[in-house]
Amino acid sequence: MHISVDIANKERFNSLGLIKKEVGMKHDIFSTSDVCQIEDHDLTVEEVLRQIELFKRPPAYLKLNRPCTPGDGIRTLNDVEARSFSRLFDRENDTYDHLKFVPASGAATRMFKVPLKFLHMKEPWSLESIAEKALSGNLEARAILDFLEGLSRFAFHSDLETAIQSSGTTLKKLRDQGDLRTILAYLLTEKGLQYGSLPKALIKFHRYADKNRTAFEEHLVEAPSYAVNSNKLCRLHFTVSEEHQNRFLSLLEIVQPLYENRFGVSYEIGFSLQKKKTDTIAVNLQNHPFRLEDGRLLFRPGGHGALIENLGDLNADMIFIKNIDNVVPDRLKPPTFQWKKILGGLFIHLQALSFNYLEQLAQGTSSIRFLDEVREFAEQELCMDISDEIRKQDAQEHRDYLLKKLNRPLRVCGMVRNVGEPGGGPFWVEDRNGNRSCQIVEKAQVDLQSQEQKEIVSSSTHFNPVDLVCGIKDWKGRPFALNQFVDHEAVFISRKSKDGKDLKALELPGLWNGGMAHWNTVFVDVPLVTFNPVKTVNDLLRKEHQP
Repeated sequence: MHISVDIANKERFNSLGLIKKEVGMKHDIFSTSDVCQIEDHDLTVEEVLRQIELFKRPPAYLKLNRPCTPGDGIRTLNDVEARSFSRLFDRENDTYDHLKFVPASGAATRMFKVPLKFLHMKEPWSLESIAEKALSGNLEARAILDFLEGLSRFAFHSDLETAIQSSGTTLKKLRDQGDLRTILAYLLTEKGLQYGSLPKALIKFHRYADKNRTAFEEHLVEAPSYAVNSNKLCRLHFTVSEEHQNRFLSLLEIVQPLYENRFGVSYEIGFSLQKKKTDTIAVNLQNHPFRLEDGRLLFRPGGHGALIENLGDLNADMIFIKNIDNVVPDRLKPPTFQWKKILGGLFIHLQALSFNYLEQLAQGTSSIRFLDEVREFAEQELCMDISDEIRKQDAQEHRDYLLKKLNRPLRVCGMVRNVGEPGGGPFWVEDRNGNRSCQIVEKAQVDLQSQEQKEIVSSSTHFNPVDLVCGIKDWKGRPFALNQFVDHEAVFISRKSKDGKDLKALELPGLWNGGMAHWNTVFVDVPLVTFNPVKTVNDLLRKEHQP
């Protein structure tokens, strides 16, 4: 039995290009069991068909107008302004319900990419052979050599020693014997620490005299310095994968009382999983639904853009968003805390003004002088690009336009100087109607075959470190429906494989690029010291991550 598209439904589905044009012809789409599988993911047939159509289209590249730079899309604060916003945050802090949101489900596979490659290498290798390759310019050999030589400097070194000792030998013996592959096996596989498959959050990042800490713990240590209310309640929310949720809970049970006692706070820790309804259909290279050996459809996680659903479920007035791997030892934390307060203070300032104007606009206030004041605020403070045509509208149309533009989720985003880190950055983006807005853009969203677009990317001065302060409630305290502010066309299509067969995978618009494309966005220049990500395990050997 199959679900068919008949004449009555022809017009609806024909717009998707998924049925033949011949009148009266039926087109089999999904079997009954397919539909059950789709509904089990809390999806609809229509949504899956929409996703399939996205695979058939040319890439939906954004059109960059120019990079955001200091004074043109990026706000640079002087010392007086920075202190003022920091004081505002301290003064108003108790009136806000804070929460820190950390995407923490990502696996550490990419972090340990090079060690995993050498672990599974079929040909024999030794420290001497690696050193020779490193001298000849082989970057992977250089990386694994640095890793092995720096092994004792990692925070997980003592755990590795303990795991090896439980098998009746020692790390020193294995090194003396040149059995480096076994050392990697104890670090990366179920034979020992399983670091090759754990989420990055559960990897020990930093060494301390009393207790070495995971990235997860470092976020617990950070939060009491800015995300805490007058009752000393400190709220954090982590998105995690289902298979590792119990590991997070077990670790939290151990460390929560330690840090509560140390910082004099009570933690309220929430966890959530990526929702099944954000999974996306996979297709083969002919753009037909990819099927597993048993004939079932293949659905894959929709990427971190799917977490806009998790974010929208939270209840807080002010939400700090930060990546799981951007943490530093205690000695470098003070600048991070200070700039969190500065960004938070600027958020409070901008939101208060926005809410005040929204209330007056909603009451019908529409004098020319007042509308000019609101428009100037939107342009100067919120970096909105408002066309001259809007000024020519009558007062009612002008008021309605400003009401709609201001009544959106607000985010204040720290931006650091570009030092060559991979990832997105701030740009002025132009839509089909010529309207421009400030957005965070990943390189995959840009047509780099266009010389003009390539030059705009290369002239960018800043990089997105994922350092955001967000408001997801409107001026009446009601939660926004965040999906209404997503650029649903800003998807990523990548080539993958399953069971030896090639496929194409669809990722939803990224959380802080396409997922927040229609938010009110303010970019702020923040110092590089606030950005110390750990993308590869060797990043932990940098001085910033050492005691």
